Amino acid sequence: MSANSLAYSEQSGAEAAVELGQETTPTSSAGGAAFGLFSTDFKKNEDLKEMLESTKESLKLEAMKRVVGLIARGKNASELFPAVVKNVASKNIELKKLVYVYLVRYAEEQQDLALLSISTFQRALKDPNQLIRASALRVLSSIRVPIIVPIMMLAIKEAATDLSPYVRKTAAHAIQKLYSLDPDQKEHLVEVIEKLLKDKSTLVAGSVVMAFEEVCPERIDLIHKNYRKLCNLLMDVEEWGQVVIINMLTRYARTQFVSPWRQDGVFEENSEKAFYDSDEEKKEGAAQTKPYVMDPDHRLLLRNTKPLLQSRNTAVVMSVAQLYWHLAPKHEVSVVTKSLVRLLRSHREVQYVVLQNIATMSIQRKGMFEPFMKSFYVRSTDATHIKTLKLEILTNLANEANISTILREFQTYVKSQDKAFAAATIQAIGRCATNISEITDACLNGLVLLLSNRDETVVAESVVVIKKLLQTQPSQHSDIIKHMAKLRVPVPMARASILWLIGEYCEHVPRIAPDVLRKMAKTFTSEEDIVKLQTVNLAAKLYLTNSKQTKLLTQYILNLGKYDQNYDIRDRTRFIRQLIVPNEKSGALSKYARRILLAPKPAPVLQSAFKDRDRFQLGTLSHTLNSKATGYLELSDWPDVAPDQSVRNVEVVEAVRINTRSDCYYKKRLCSHSYLVFCSRSDEGQKNGRLEKSGSGSGSASASSEESSSAESSSESGSDSDSGTDQKRNTKPKPIKKVRDVIHVVHCFCLSRLFPVQVSSPVFVPVRPHELLHRMTGKGLAAQYHFPRQPCIYGDHMVSVQLTFNNHGDHALEDIHISEKTSTGQSIHCFRPIGESGSAAVLGRTCSKTERFSVSIQPAVGELLLPVTMTEQDFSREQGKLVGMNESSATITMAPETVSSQPVSKKVVSVANVGVVPSGQDNVHRFAAKLVSSGTLVLVCVVQKDSSAQLTVNTERTVVGSMLLRELQTALSSAP
Repeated sequence: MSANSLAYSEQSGAEAAVELGQETTPTSSAGGAAFGLFSTDFKKNEDLKEMLESTKESLKLEAMKRVVGLIARGKNASELFPAVVKNVASKNIELKKLVYVYLVRYAEEQQDLALLSISTFQRALKDPNQLIRASALRVLSSIRVPIIVPIMMLAIKEAATDLSPYVRKTAAHAIQKLYSLDPDQKEHLVEVIEKLLKDKSTLVAGSVVMAFEEVCPERIDLIHKNYRKLCNLLMDVEEWGQVVIINMLTRYARTQFVSPWRQDGVFEENSEKAFYDSDEEKKEGAAQTKPYVMDPDHRLLLRNTKPLLQSRNTAVVMSVAQLYWHLAPKHEVSVVTKSLVRLLRSHREVQYVVLQNIATMSIQRKGMFEPFMKSFYVRSTDATHIKTLKLEILTNLANEANISTILREFQTYVKSQDKAFAAATIQAIGRCATNISEITDACLNGLVLLLSNRDETVVAESVVVIKKLLQTQPSQHSDIIKHMAKLRVPVPMARASILWLIGEYCEHVPRIAPDVLRKMAKTFTSEEDIVKLQTVNLAAKLYLTNSKQTKLLTQYILNLGKYDQNYDIRDRTRFIRQLIVPNEKSGALSKYARRILLAPKPAPVLQSAFKDRDRFQLGTLSHTLNSKATGYLELSDWPDVAPDQSVRNVEVVEAVRINTRSDCYYKKRLCSHSYLVFCSRSDEGQKNGRLEKSGSGSGSASASSEESSSAESSSESGSDSDSGTDQKRNTKPKPIKKVRDVIHVVHCFCLSRLFPVQVSSPVFVPVRPHELLHRMTGKGLAAQYHFPRQPCIYGDHMVSVQLTFNNHGDHALEDIHISEKTSTGQSIHCFRPIGESGSAAVLGRTCSKTERFSVSIQPAVGELLLPVTMTEQDFSREQGKLVGMNESSATITMAPETVSSQPVSKKVVSVANVGVVPSGQDNVHRFAAKLVSSGTLVLVCVVQKDSSAQLTVNTERTVVGSMLLRELQTALSSAP
């Protein structure tokens, strides 16, 4: 099944074609053009080439839609590759998407031409559009040329840290392709897989687990820390990903948990003693049985996969079923029964796989499917292989209670026009007769009646089954042997079975056996090889028991066999002659001829064909084929002692507690959305006694950051002290009541760890505010924000944002705060509510109206940087490490006013919070900073050349680099 899963993985990689090319069906303005598209007329392809080489984007787009439609119908469009690949650098997004869909299909076939455009693919890896970046990586990984392995490796590492989960998913798919191309890259790929396994996106989870299964399935240690996360994400992962994750977790659980099937223990979900249990009873029970306590992580896996039994996807249901079969306690496995029976209503391909797994299950646990026995009755519309599997399951479910019902069904099946199915039914009757001794005689009599059937296949199969049944009680059924000796059955297997029976029990039919040998001697030369061998055996046995009547016949048959064309028959004949006919050359073995040929033989055991299939994991290709397939990973045995479960514990980074109301969380985002809530008071009599903010009536539209910080600190100190003075406890802030009242709040974005470099103070602090909430939208409340580029007082990992609130309304406002956080995942340090009352009860009385506004803070990428100190030599050394895909550059035409060096530096620092690196050249300007989120270095270099300049940005975060490049390019190109 692993090969099928991988193929599906590649299909899921073509989601771009589904998302982007919904209109990729071939369209044509004329009926003749549509006809020519799928004809063998070469001129139509020439028309497509002309359209692809046209200067009009509309013609190119129309041509690509037709080409993709051509591919969708299975036609070969490889000859259009040179014309298509020219458009890979098109600025039209829709056209570029279709070109990438085409290149993914033919890049492996046309490797030489694809290599010519590899620089274009590398540039596309930095495209702002996530689908273009993903498509470029997909095409790059489809060019299976060893020389570009380093480029693919860099692209995968970069895509693994992309902000888009779709791109990270594509990187996981590319890992498998790169590993198949160059297995020596395994060590580096494992590092990428380890990083992607920590990804919390449900879009990435299935793909990275598939990469883990293909590249390093033995590295179970990579799953420890991510086990619980994968279990919890399982419900939200795509269906293909659910199948992959469940199969992987099945293997993982067999290595980390003890067996729930232990015979010496009592299953116990909770180890705690019941309330009314006495100590004496507990001691007595402990002396007899050892209770089994399931590992909480084991239970977590079973609990989170159980709802997936209701999935519409048959593969998901089958995966959960095999997980419960291999991992769940025996009394819980039956929960999968109804779901598996439900799958029998699906297509015959699904039925075939599901029935095979049910057949394996029904051998060990008949009780699971016995209540649903009617679901396995054969229908006339079923295919032969489906009928045979249902017959197998019915035979496995047969017992003393339901055998009469099953035999009535079998009597109908024997009359089927499907000869193969009728023969399989006779074999099933024989198995039932062997397994249930009470019905052996009834089944034997029924099979004897079938010997008079007109169908040769039914008669032959009946003879074979009767022969096996007679071995259990040969002395009681001599009449049946005589009846079978008189049959003229043309089927070789049936004739051989009759001869074996007569030879084995010749003493019970002493008169008929010699006559049968005489008839077989006449037709010996025209018989099949299997019949000849049994004829030789019959002659040897009769020679030993009745040599007077059969001596000459035996010599005649041995002479015929001596010169037979088949060497097996010649060898058997020579062996028998030396064994039964004593002469001078005969050895001591001839003395034991009777004991060798007439030794009592045990009755055959009729077993199910699925008896040994349980050695393979259910639901796998190996189980379906009953043979170990390439890539199959065997389930390990349960460990005797459970490994340390603490390896799955994840250290949670607790939030830094700033006050009783605000916490700090660690997440990376580029924008923040929050809601501002304020209460409008209609009772003017309640204004007095409120604490008025200093400077609120000054009419100033902005205040210093020191004032806002101190105000925030003072308000927080009152809330933090639980045992403070009454003055601090009872101090009540006054609501905003004037038109020009202003409040400043430092709003902090919490990101991740810092890079260990020396941070310098900002060179320039922009004062231009950005509108957060318009006074018309805010019903009198206006809000602005700007970035002071100052260290955040709440943590080194945070970016400070200064908010300014203005009340332009006639009513006083209070309790302005952030009510809830955004769904995008951005975590913020919430400021203390402004104008908050002392208790909730007071708030409930004084507030007559609550307003809620959605606002968005969208910082420029330059504001997410911290300036760092660096020498010119260090700058050159670090820049040399960040080349290739880590470098973004552009040539810009500078305005005449921007030629001097001072405006260049001023414009750069106004756009980005970077530090100036000393330079020994007047026309070269260098700047250095680091990302607050990860501490990644960001280097900027501007080289002036008369009226133009070469702008270069070097950083490992290519998306950040390209965004910063565009912002700097816009700023330097404009006049000061």
